[in-house]
Amino acid sequence: MTHEIKIKMLTVALTGNPNSGKTTIFNKLANARESVGNYPRVTIAPRERVIEHRGRQIMLVDLPGIYSLSARTPEEQAGRDYIHFKRPDVVINILDSGNLDRSLFLTTQLIEMGCPRIHALNMFDEARRKGISIDTPALVSMLGGPVIETVATTGEGLERLLDAALEIANPATPPHPSVSVGYDTHLEAAIERVRTQITELHPQEMSAQQSRWLAIKLLEGDDEILTREGEHKELIEQVGTERATFKQHHDESCELAFAAGRYGFIHGLLMEARTVSAEIPDEALLHTKVDDLLLHRWLGLPILLGLMWVMFETTFTLGAYPTDIIKSGVDALSGLLGGILPDSMIKDLLLNGVLAGVGGTIVFLPNVVILFFFLALFSETGYIARGAFLLDRLMHLFGLHGKALIPLIMGYGCNAPAIMATRTIEGRRSRIITSLVTPFMCCSARLPVMMLFAGAFFSAHAGSMVFAMYLLSIVTALGSAILFSKTVLRSMPEPFVMELPPYRLPSIRAVLFHMWENAAGFLQKVGSVILVGSIVIWFLQEFPREIAFSQDYEAALTELSAQPASDERTVTEERLTAERDREKLEKSYLGRIGMAVAPVFEPMGFGWKDTVAILTGVVAKEAVVASYAVLYAQSKESEGLMSAISGAMNPAQAFAFMVFALLYLPCLATIGAIRREAGSWKWVGFSVAYSLGLAWSLALIIVNLGRVLL
Repeated sequence: MTHEIKIKMLTVALTGNPNSGKTTIFNKLANARESVGNYPRVTIAPRERVIEHRGRQIMLVDLPGIYSLSARTPEEQAGRDYIHFKRPDVVINILDSGNLDRSLFLTTQLIEMGCPRIHALNMFDEARRKGISIDTPALVSMLGGPVIETVATTGEGLERLLDAALEIANPATPPHPSVSVGYDTHLEAAIERVRTQITELHPQEMSAQQSRWLAIKLLEGDDEILTREGEHKELIEQVGTERATFKQHHDESCELAFAAGRYGFIHGLLMEARTVSAEIPDEALLHTKVDDLLLHRWLGLPILLGLMWVMFETTFTLGAYPTDIIKSGVDALSGLLGGILPDSMIKDLLLNGVLAGVGGTIVFLPNVVILFFFLALFSETGYIARGAFLLDRLMHLFGLHGKALIPLIMGYGCNAPAIMATRTIEGRRSRIITSLVTPFMCCSARLPVMMLFAGAFFSAHAGSMVFAMYLLSIVTALGSAILFSKTVLRSMPEPFVMELPPYRLPSIRAVLFHMWENAAGFLQKVGSVILVGSIVIWFLQEFPREIAFSQDYEAALTELSAQPASDERTVTEERLTAERDREKLEKSYLGRIGMAVAPVFEPMGFGWKDTVAILTGVVAKEAVVASYAVLYAQSKESEGLMSAISGAMNPAQAFAFMVFALLYLPCLATIGAIRREAGSWKWVGFSVAYSLGLAWSLALIIVNLGRVLL
């Protein structure tokens, strides 16, 4: 007795824009005579035909011609519901080769749905005649599925289309690497919050990709989806709140933001995979010419560096005016409190601890605000993505992952969330490499340190020095990534589409919102970590109260006071007072800690005060400035902290300290982020050891070169 094994019929759905040749392909494959037209609404409902190919039965489904899956028309709803609820084995996405800018918008939504896809580059013969050249192998990796060139009118490529469908449906076929469409970080955060609630409401019904797609549709305001999920009132309320909040903060709706993200994906993809030699419309010609200049092979990078230099030079020069005002305000407040409060430990704590530490850090707020203004401006106009595109080319030369650029750019704000953003990178090795090199990016917390030393030692070229530090951070991150990818974490490059959003005039509201959001984070850290750190440092330098001095300074000063006034007496009193204060500070708990560790940094010429600042910077990089402010609070220098520091080092040592502060140990928050994303403490240990060794070595080289050259 024989048993026949019944093979499941394969369901293949065809979807695409109106006038993409979708129904013509359906007719050729199914020998059908369905209506064909060059306008929408020819196919209203899905049509089905059963065919046989290589001994396998296939149910072909011709879905309505649509531009998106937003369900704003009956055709869109029919197509969307069939793919979402029927879950065909394969979706053939028909693309107009001559108009990929429009056709790929639907493709981005199919990517979000996570359905198995084949992409038919239809009418590619016409595209060639128009001077359009398409890199088909590149599209295969960037779209996450096979790409087949077809000519529907002649039937060219249609057999290969069905062969590809059988191959994808074969369980033994390895899946194509998944791709995703990324959005604004705030929009991504909203998607994740909504997706989490959807997962809680539908724990057994949806995969992570399906729940993400549903969250996107809800945030887009898809009326049909909102009605379907209406029984979950808390979910709908959350979606309404997220939409309203995004609109308020970004001055645009979620729908427009999603569309901008998708077109950014498309633009970046086509920049890499399509070459157009024919004439293009005047409206697009300007954007193309701008991109030709900004993304030029030889001019693009110098333009990027020039704009960065302008940003940092402006950050320092323009920021100097409000910085001086804030500094004067802090000094005035210190003088006022000093005159009102009676001499006591509380007075000393407030003036030389809290006010010195917090005030010494907050004076750099204008510089931070100006920096974030420029970054927001570059982001809103679309230029920051083009800067990433330029660096992406460089990274690809060494087989690195393009998606690493997103966390690296975010690292200019804060390293910790930037490392969390590496979750968008599919490959684990690439994700770990990016997590390890992101801490080298000069975050906003390091900016006050760079501003302090640049102003104190290189005031004539302070902006250029800060620019050099940021440039060094990029070079170090890319160089380390190359080293890791070739040694401890060898890996192959993975497919990635660098998104290039269209140019647009920035919304003042959106720019100001992003600027204030980052400035508020700086202020929050000043009011928490820096405040607590300043108090702790003050206590450590004030205790123990009982100290065994090397001589009886008080007796010597009393004896001097009985002598007639003279210049010699004044000089001696100042010398004894300075020696007493120095010895008191060195024998305090803070001095003991600093002097115990100081030998590690002695080869670079760093003293124990510099060592203390370095140690506190592990908690938060801004604490470096706060530590110096508290340590030098007793200084009588009339010009304040910059003058006090400038007398403690030479320029070579100062430059070495800037490099060391830029590259050494990540802060505690960043260390925690590395542990979460890398999944192992061994990578945390590696990051700590590598960054500390690199910073120490470079600082030592700089100091020794300075000794030779200066």
